[in-house]
Amino acid sequence: MFTNAFDFQITMATILFFLGLIVMAISIFILTRQAIGKEVQTLAQQTTKLAEKGITENLAGLVGNASSLINALHELAKTNTGIGVFLVFLGIALLTTAYIISRNLGITP
Repeated sequence: MFTNAFDFQITMATILFFLGLIVMAISIFILTRQAIGKEVQTLAQQTTKLAEKGITENLAGLVGNASSLINALHELAKTNTGIGVFLVFLGIALLTTAYIISRNLGITP
């Protein structure tokens, strides 16, 4: 398959480069989807209104459930953002590794 080490390293650098690009694209998609997520914002607004109504009508159970829902939405947003940021760093690491491999081969100045 590979005739020498140079071919193997070229192939490895190319694969890492394209994997880095794919991971970066996925991370940007996740982060922008999180920022644009209108459904989560609408749900949070409705839950806040529900909690306010529960407070004015002295419905303790309703307020407790609304509070739990708001906390769950907050945790969901933190998790998605964390995954997006992790993928950004992974993409940067893959692209850097591809650059280092190609630089050692004398391809990149």
